Amino acid sequence: MKRKMISLMLCFTVMFSLLTGCGSKTNSKGVDATNVSSNAETTGVDTQSGDTGNSDTGSGDKKVLRVGMECAYAPFNWTQSEPSLPNGDKAIPIYGTSDYAYGYDVMVAKKLADQMGMELEIHKIDWSSIVLGMNSGDYDAIIAGMGYTEEREQSVDFTDPYYIRNNVVIVKKDGPLTNAKTLADFKGTSSTTQIGTIWEQYVPQIPDVKQLTYYETTSEVVMAVATGTADCAVLDEPTAMSATMSNPDLTYIRFEEPNGFTVPEGQSLNVCIAVKEGDSELQKKLDDALDAIGWDEHSMNALMDIAATLQPLSN
Repeated sequence: MKRKMISLMLCFTVMFSLLTGCGSKTNSKGVDATNVSSNAETTGVDTQSGDTGNSDTGSGDKKVLRVGMECAYAPFNWTQSEPSLPNGDKAIPIYGTSDYAYGYDVMVAKKLADQMGMELEIHKIDWSSIVLGMNSGDYDAIIAGMGYTEEREQSVDFTDPYYIRNNVVIVKKDGPLTNAKTLADFKGTSSTTQIGTIWEQYVPQIPDVKQLTYYETTSEVVMAVATGTADCAVLDEPTAMSATMSNPDLTYIRFEEPNGFTVPEGQSLNVCIAVKEGDSELQKKLDDALDAIGWDEHSMNALMDIAATLQPLSN
């Protein structure tokens, strides 16, 4: 009888252990795998940040907003080795590395994460793989200076714009193109840009252009002009401004209408956040957060000015 009682007690113990082990499903970053977003209480919209890490070592039950970006596209985003910034802000740790990320995209992402009561986690990814990484589940959203196009909307869903940009041409400051006023002034020049970007549709608008190889990063694009490999390159204005700050021998040409580029059909000047196709819940929460922080063109330009002054010269 005593042996039977012991056997029954062991059975109950094993059953209880199995039942208590069946909690909610989480992924390696401590996020509920069935619900990335959160309706948690708003925590503010400042740009300050400590070490976010993942939610297991962060702020307890806070959800994590995982954001993918290049971290190599100043002033939108860049990589730095230390967390401190000249204005007292703190850069955000890049997941899985000892480096940190900052820039316009990071500041916007931090504001939105705070507004949604979430921790921000930055994932560094090459531009050519950025959509694939999100669709594979490595992160939840792309905040990386991505311009809206109808083609991209076939594989991702976009939020409302968080920046509106102009496209310009960078040239050598002491070169023959420095006083150019119209696209016609660039006739017959050699030009390049970054591969996989909307700028690929702008280079052919230069009359009789000699289209060179497109580069993987904007840093390579800028270097091509600085070294004379290309006469000019097409970029957006914030990136061109960044290039001239770190390369004082360069300048950029901004065209007055109607002397410049024509926005191709199916594209716009809007820079938007991308989420996985069909993730309407996160899309709506990001749009609601943009509305809640009063994001408008004045806010966009003011924050971009700050980002431009904070960027490292090496980016």
